[in-house]
Amino acid sequence: MTVDNQGKTSDEITLKELLLKLGRGFRFILSKGFIILFFGILGSVFGYFYAAKKKAIYTATTNFVLEEGSSQGALGNIGSLASIAGINLGSGGGDLFHGDNIIKLYKSRKMVEETLLSEVDFNGKKKLLIDAYIEFNDLKSIWKDNPNLKDINFKETLTQKNRVRDSIISSIVIDINKNYLFVDKPDPELSIIKVDVKSKNEFFAKEFNDQIVKNVNDFYVRTKTKKSIDNVNILQHKTDSVRLVMNGAISTAAKVTDATPNLNPTRLSQRVAPVQRAQFSAETNKAILAEFLKNLELSKITLLKETPLIQVIDEPIFPLQVERFGKVKGALLGGILFGFLTILTLTLKRIFKDILN
Repeated sequence: MTVDNQGKTSDEITLKELLLKLGRGFRFILSKGFIILFFGILGSVFGYFYAAKKKAIYTATTNFVLEEGSSQGALGNIGSLASIAGINLGSGGGDLFHGDNIIKLYKSRKMVEETLLSEVDFNGKKKLLIDAYIEFNDLKSIWKDNPNLKDINFKETLTQKNRVRDSIISSIVIDINKNYLFVDKPDPELSIIKVDVKSKNEFFAKEFNDQIVKNVNDFYVRTKTKKSIDNVNILQHKTDSVRLVMNGAISTAAKVTDATPNLNPTRLSQRVAPVQRAQFSAETNKAILAEFLKNLELSKITLLKETPLIQVIDEPIFPLQVERFGKVKGALLGGILFGFLTILTLTLKRIFKDILN
């Protein structure tokens, strides 16, 4: 506060006053050095024991390349017989997913739940991944006083609708998506997708990563190619049926000829009519079979074009990458944090006291 030439006071502060205030503040902090040092040491002790208690985090990483199959229909000019048979030879399943949607698929409840309920080999013993999650998070001890939870068995309820089971799985799925599973594209310009699973249990991190990559990628490929696979199967069935009818007609013509080796010339109708009917049927089915075979090969080509290529580049192997919070780092950060908070508290207390005075 300053006084102008007319004797009026002003709230403006001069540089000299500012420097004096800073000096007094600095001397005040130095006078409280013992208190600051005490709390700094206390913070270092807390930081050290926090770091010692904090468990290591293991990271299982899978990198894979996703190359989308072409969704352009290669069957646009197929003959009319396929349409007569009721077969849809459009662009297959290419419109269901596009590119980055596979990342969203990794975070879906269906895929995470399916992975949690996968059975894996753990030290020679079969175990569900969800049971491993419950075990290393010590949830059984939390549930011990709840009769609905303490004896729950996920293997026995796999094929049953159970409200308690679904509630537990929902909460675990949320926790997995928030704290364990991380999926992204490190470079937007490339088609490389990175899947990280972080856990304080090394076995769970690796097995969950392996299973979810397998489940999601298989589901993605099946869904992308489902319509084309259905078309191939229908065409294959129709082709086999026409071939069977054609072969039957050829056999019928041969059997009629064999059944009348020395036919009376006046009874030619007994041979000619059945043979011609069988030959006509064989020729007709031959033409139909040729069209179906052409359409079948085209549908197989479309299926190959629409099938996405997923090639794993890196997959997790033991020992996994581990992140530990160092004790020295914990002690240093704890000391700095507690020291800063002590200085801040003392300064605010001093300012508040000056205001009251």
